[in-house]
Amino acid sequence: MRIVIASCAVDYIGRLTAHLPLATRLLMVKADGSVLVHSDGGSYKPLNWMSPPCALTVEEPGEEERAGGITQVWVVRHRKSGDQLRIRIGQVLHDSDHDLGVDPGLVKDGVEAHLQELLAGHITTLGAGYSLVRREYPTAIGPVDILARTPEGISVAVEIKRRGEIDGVEQLTRYLELMNRDPHLSAAGPVQGVFAAQQIKPQARTLAGDRGIRCVTLDYDELRGLGDETLRLF
Repeated sequence: MRIVIASCAVDYIGRLTAHLPLATRLLMVKADGSVLVHSDGGSYKPLNWMSPPCALTVEEPGEEERAGGITQVWVVRHRKSGDQLRIRIGQVLHDSDHDLGVDPGLVKDGVEAHLQELLAGHITTLGAGYSLVRREYPTAIGPVDILARTPEGISVAVEIKRRGEIDGVEQLTRYLELMNRDPHLSAAGPVQGVFAAQQIKPQARTLAGDRGIRCVTLDYDELRGLGDETLRLF
């Protein structure tokens, strides 16, 4: 991982546009190619970012940019969408590289692990005729919670959270990009994504819809067979 602290201005150009004026920020370039821009407050989430597959190139600033104190320009291009993250860098306060090694992966809490077990046992919650392929399907960047299959034979990657937020959608997006390169998984059609959680935040639901990922709200008690039939209207 490369960590850079520098004054910078950031522009996202593509399906949407966003601008961050010149200020001191933390830039992270991760081994998977993703680039994240952080501030020193407001939220643990990045102000802007580009997810893989993408490529970072460093360009010389133009005359006007150089006159404004810009020393280099990072251009991060998404290989599929063509979107760009353009980072104009001024004074660099810190620049270092660190090898973090292989991450052992997230150890999920009891609720998420139990939700995975329950959904695997009631896989038709996702739709009539769905079948379970396996739990914890391995990929090069970590295991997918559940791999299922539709009646038509299309593979479905399911990411399960107790509370569904944007980070979970980003995680599932990375899995889908990788899995769709596997001809065995995508033989019947592109691998579909399902983001399943007990609660899904509106921002996560919007991002999932934009990326063609279906959201499913899980009822923990219903999956356990504890639903109160007397309170149902239908």
